[in-house]
Amino acid sequence: MKKKNLSAKKKIHNFYFKKLYDPRIKSVYLNFKKKLSCHISNSFCVAVSGGVDSMALTFLAKCYSLKNKKKIYFFIVDHKLRKNSTIEAKLVKKKLKIFNISTDILTIRNTRKSSNLQSFARENRYKLIVNKSLNKDVDTILTAHHKDDLLENFFIRLLRGSGLKGLSSFGNIKSKIKFDDKISIVRPLLDISKNDLRYISKNTFNFNIDDPSNNDENFLRVKVRKLVSKLEDGGLSFDKFKKTINNLNKSNFALDHYVKKNINENSNFLLLNKAVILNENFFKEPDEVVFRSFSEIIQKVGKKNSYSRGSKVENLVNYLKSSKNTKKKTLSGCIIQKFEKSIVISPEIM
Repeated sequence: MKKKNLSAKKKIHNFYFKKLYDPRIKSVYLNFKKKLSCHISNSFCVAVSGGVDSMALTFLAKCYSLKNKKKIYFFIVDHKLRKNSTIEAKLVKKKLKIFNISTDILTIRNTRKSSNLQSFARENRYKLIVNKSLNKDVDTILTAHHKDDLLENFFIRLLRGSGLKGLSSFGNIKSKIKFDDKISIVRPLLDISKNDLRYISKNTFNFNIDDPSNNDENFLRVKVRKLVSKLEDGGLSFDKFKKTINNLNKSNFALDHYVKKNINENSNFLLLNKAVILNENFFKEPDEVVFRSFSEIIQKVGKKNSYSRGSKVENLVNYLKSSKNTKKKTLSGCIIQKFEKSIVISPEIM
């Protein structure tokens, strides 16, 4: 390597390492490093939105890759939901290049409208990043979810009527992508505050994109954010909340044990036609165990990216429990029919 290139490389490394002398940044980095070291093997990628959270994550991840000699990729998704999204994506790419960070812009081509734009954008963003990660032989995606997000997501799911699994699942630092279990999402900032991330972003790259939807009260998340702020003023602390999440996680883990037990003992998978037969004992377990077991099997047989809507699963389970109902039903790419005391779930023929 030429002396000029070596000098430039040393200069950029010094930029990152000197920033870690700042006590506040160093404290967050050490926490980040501890969380990440348990989940990273060789290479990983970072989902970059351009907001203060993801810019802080980008800085921390770059430091980690330099210090630990890990291969890292940065992906920016142009979601096409705002007229300036392409300009913003290119601007983030240009700014990060100054700091020796090479990024790939991934563009969502299907821009159809959805009743839940944020959910639509999130799902398609993950699909693009997962596909790119698989091409790069990467199995871990870092996201910038932080402790403020943890609070907000809990209340959003509570308002939507989520059960124990939905209320506790987001608190996990690591989880598998639903539609491709070869890829994991790691959230190393879940106990870091938005204010700390804002500080890091300002005192490192000193650049971020402001998303106007963050202040649009037409979105449920914005309404919940204001609600959480009022609750914090009234005494809600993150430590108390985290204790509640941990307790919910323990209960959820116990339920998962019985769900797996129910599936293993009371169902049979037929390799020939990829169908599943449920015996009568499958439905004699507690309601939540039956609900989760049935949802798992429907998703597996139907080969869907996500679970069926809870209300549809619940209605179908109640229908099947009635001894009089033998009419064939369909749900999430599956055909479900009762034969005497057994239930057969088979894939629909497309």
